[in-house]
Formats: sequence, structure tokens, C-alpha cells
Amino acid sequence: MRLVTWNVFHGRNTQDLRVDEARLAGAVADLDADVLALQEVDRGQPRSGFVDVTDVAAGAMGAVDARFVPTVVGDPATTWRPADDDDLGLTRDGYGVALLTRFPVLSWHVLRLAPAPLVRMPVPVPGMRRVLWLADEPRAVVAATLETPAGVMTVACTHLSFVPGVNAAQLRRTARWLRGLPGPQVLLGDLNLPAALVPRLTGASLLARARTYPMARPRVQVDHVVGLGALPPVRAVSTPRPPVSDHAPVVVDLDVAPGHRMR
Repeated sequence: MRLVTWNVFHGRNTQDLRVDEARLAGAVADLDADVLALQEVDRGQPRSGFVDVTDVAAGAMGAVDARFVPTVVGDPATTWRPADDDDLGLTRDGYGVALLTRFPVLSWHVLRLAPAPLVRMPVPVPGMRRVLWLADEPRAVVAATLETPAGVMTVACTHLSFVPGVNAAQLRRTARWLRGLPGPQVLLGDLNLPAALVPRLTGASLLARARTYPMARPRVQVDHVVGLGALPPVRAVSTPRPPVSDHAPVVVDLDVAPGHRMR
């Protein structure tokens, strides 16, 4: 069973800063994920050529179900408003996270997280020698309770705040929320936190340790796969270098033996 988390940088490449649908689809297909968690996902955004990143990824991996959850409506770099659950069917001007799966979904769940108030932070622009001073955005967690070859489990995707302290509080709240869903549970995402802090904040296990950012010369791990509860053992971990994004994806293969069922 292969779980993958990837901050997909809107589907763009850091060299030409554009979305090539064939390039994006090829990169997703090469990951061969059974469950794929994507962050920095665009739908109907000018900067990504109005490509529906979730739709392209779903087709490339052969997903049987997928859910895009916008966190903001509008252009995140200029004018936007916070998204809410009425925007879950949004077909344009959305930005957020997505969860895609080859396994049947028993139920979907969404948790919304408030941004840091009155904070702007300098964020480097990949491929450009400048930074943007960005206000913190609302965040969301999208989770799916799945029927997998190893039994029922819940897998979630999120992209937490870049503001120190706020991201830690968001992670603690997310872990509490996840533990209330059918288990065991796995959290995948760009947590904007170093590996050493994640187990301390959640009491959970890191299923992968690998530097992921920036992809060209990774120095830190901010992209994580976190396990809560009794999961199958990890068979392999990898961080490939696809021709898309500024983050390396994290690939975790769980060793699901024939007849094994999670308890």
C-alpha cells in the first residue's frame, strides 16, 4: 500500500513557472500512489493556466475518488476570501488541498483551521529573486475513511500555517480530531514543522524521515507522513525528484501481507 504526500506548488515547475498538464500527469503517474495527498493545489487560477490540478492528478493515478477542499477563494497572492463548506463544489478561483485514492471511500471529513491574525511573513518565490509578504491563510484538513486491503483506516491531508506556534497549535488540534475518526489514522502533508517536533506535538509516529525542501538541494523536512494507531509496518521510504514543484514528495510503502487486517 503506497501513501504519498506532495506539496505540488500549484502544478508548476520552478524553472519555467508554468503548468504543463502532460508533465504534471506524468509526474503523478510515476509516483504510483494508492493514496495521494496534495498541497498548494490550484483550480481555475491564472498562474497555473486555469488547470484543475486535482482532476489532472486523479486521471493520472487512476483514482476512484478524490476531494479538493479550497481554503481560499480568489488569488492567494492578491485578493481572496476564506473558503467555507459552501465552497466545496467550487469550480473556479480556488486554492487549497486535495486527497485522492484508489480505495473505496466510506466517508469524507473536513476540519477548518483559522489563520494567524494580523501576521505577514516573507515567503521566497521559487525561481525568482524576491519574496512576497503574505498574510497567513485559513487552512483545512481533508480526511477519508477508506476500505483498504488491510482493513478500514482514515487518511488525511493538510497544509499547516507557516507562522511558528500557530502551526504547532493547528497540528495538535488536527491530531485530536483525527483520533476521533475510524482508525488507525495517517496524516499526510506539509506541516511546516521540523521532524523532531511532530511526534512531541502529536504523540504519533513519523513513518518517514527525509529532507524534502527545497527539492533541488533539500535541507529540511517539512513534508511528513504521520501514523496514529496500529498500522502495517513500513517497507520502504523514498523522496523522488519529479520535474514539478519545489518540494520533494514523500513516498511510504506499507507492508500489507496477504490476509493482514489492521486492528
